[in-house]
Amino acid sequence: MAVESEKSGSDGKGWSFCRMPFWQTTHTPSSSSSISYMHNVHQQNQNNLQSLDRSTHQSSTTVSSMAKSLLPTRKRLHLDPSNKLYFPYEPGKQVKSAIAIKNTCKSHVAFKFQTTAPKSCYMRPPGGILAPGESIIATVFKFVEPPENNEKPMDQKSKVKFKIMSLKVQGEMDYVPELFDEQRDQVAVEQILRVIFLDPERPSPAMDKLKRQLAEAEAALEARKKPPEESGPRVAGEGLVIDEWKERRERYLARQQVEGLVDSV
Repeated sequence: MAVESEKSGSDGKGWSFCRMPFWQTTHTPSSSSSISYMHNVHQQNQNNLQSLDRSTHQSSTTVSSMAKSLLPTRKRLHLDPSNKLYFPYEPGKQVKSAIAIKNTCKSHVAFKFQTTAPKSCYMRPPGGILAPGESIIATVFKFVEPPENNEKPMDQKSKVKFKIMSLKVQGEMDYVPELFDEQRDQVAVEQILRVIFLDPERPSPAMDKLKRQLAEAEAALEARKKPPEESGPRVAGEGLVIDEWKERRERYLARQQVEGLVDSV
């Protein structure tokens, strides 16, 4: 009997631990509180996702801007020679070099020369505006200093450098150097050119090319000096009308002279 009493007591304790009213009131929330709880959890998840999206977008934008800043600027001009200026070495004289500049953009581009020795060097033209696909040969003038300290002529190294800058502009306009100051943020350095001396007495491909480019630059300069031809439409037979009018006037004057002579007789 004692055993039965202990068994029934243990069963009672086990049942009370798993009793349904105790489970419902203590561990199971009501339907309304459950919905509210789930809504809060969902809202919190949405906020976390939005915050993650914003941080991801900001980080990707930062990485993109950094990558663009590290990329080299796209060239707007094609230069020939690409990174050097060749001069004939003639100490004590002013010598000339040449460089071809071509606009490779789909828009108009202004270019400008700069040099570290403006007192002994100058460019013709010092700047300008090129239409898409247009090219020009610029001439660069430099005074060659005599060698110092018994240096060999061709061993002299020039510290003079030239820089070509470019700027996109809106269509055709007159070139003024102030364009590069007004839009300084849009200016790109195309190339820094080093000075290379050539022996004028020794034939070389570089010397032959320099002579050819200088001749083309001089021919283009002479063509620009010529007055522009009349581009307006010419009336058909305009010259014939003027010539016929002159002939009629000459015949009339001749007839008047003859009649005057007859009247005087």
